[in-house]
Amino acid sequence: MQRRIVVSGTGCCLVDLLYNQIDFSAPLMRPFLSVEKGDGGLMPGKLVFREEFETFSGMPVEEFIRIVTAERDCDAMNVGGPSVVSLIHAAQLTVEEECEVRFFGLTGTDAHGSFLRSALAETPLNLNDLGQVDRSTPSTVVLSDPGYDGGAGERMFIHSIGAAWDYLPDRLGEHFFDADITVFGGTALVPRIHENLTSLLSRARSSGCLTVVNTVFDFRNERLRPHGRWPLGASDESYRYTDLLITDREEAFGLSGCSDFPRAIAFFRGKGLGALMITDGPNPVHLYSDGSVFESMGPMTMPVSGMVSELLRTHREGDTTGAGDNFTGGVLASLVGQLSQGVSRPDLGRMCAWGIASGGFACFYLGGTFLERSPGEKLNRIKPIFDDYIRKEGGPSRP
Repeated sequence: MQRRIVVSGTGCCLVDLLYNQIDFSAPLMRPFLSVEKGDGGLMPGKLVFREEFETFSGMPVEEFIRIVTAERDCDAMNVGGPSVVSLIHAAQLTVEEECEVRFFGLTGTDAHGSFLRSALAETPLNLNDLGQVDRSTPSTVVLSDPGYDGGAGERMFIHSIGAAWDYLPDRLGEHFFDADITVFGGTALVPRIHENLTSLLSRARSSGCLTVVNTVFDFRNERLRPHGRWPLGASDESYRYTDLLITDREEAFGLSGCSDFPRAIAFFRGKGLGALMITDGPNPVHLYSDGSVFESMGPMTMPVSGMVSELLRTHREGDTTGAGDNFTGGVLASLVGQLSQGVSRPDLGRMCAWGIASGGFACFYLGGTFLERSPGEKLNRIKPIFDDYIRKEGGPSRP
């Protein structure tokens, strides 16, 4: 008999304005590219805040967009954000499970807010805790270059925080912690939640919740500490209260202050982190578990999907936006499935395999959120990628 699993998630939720086929190496892009860390310029794979970019470039974001896109409209407007995108995907993949996925967040009262709420209503998320304030809705301009890095693709981001400034820890309430799993996603873009992450994780742990943190590039602290490591909450105690940290290469190096995987992983292990996954674009995922919550696993790697890599050689209509967020959603969905079946020590390798299949599938459509025409559509399209991966790649291997 399946056990019902409740997932509570909070963090970054926004509107993505997607501009595809932007050549990062084009001469007209050069004046807008970063010269040194934290200067407000654009860098592949990284995020900059609107205000800092406008200071760096000397022009409004709207004028910059007109220049680099030859005055064309965005290719797509989509639901974005490391928290809500990963939770939507988890809810879509757990359609056959006894599972409730809740999102706790805030939108503005503007046109972007109306679009966001309307789009979210088409997903399986429980939105009872999605609030609204009279401010602009958080948004991100996403510039995508599918040909970057030998065809692996990459994006650059310009972010407007808007209403997220008003999302305070008190808005979560006791209801947030009445869950089996609590997920804090991209909180660097929700400043007051991020600053209080240590106490929120501690409270979740005290409530008996399994805690997951998935990160986003922390431009605020990159600017404030260009040569130091980024904080995760008020103190490094955040790591001790985190059962699983999901991050990418740049974020892992920013949080640890290290510049290679072995030392970064050693840093997180030394801080008492329960388990870790570090994605690296088309390169293998690094992962480990100390055995406290998940099956014990020494530092290992898992390759990306060969099936996806092969298909991407000919299918270029999508982009990599949201690949990392969908990776997290796939991991969460596998975790939910294992917990609902009564698994006492979930298999981190299987969770990662679902993440890899999910992140790979996200490269075949524009934007991070895939709105299903019927329940189970996305699961049915990702399952063959997962099955192919398990058949060909098996489990983790030592780096």
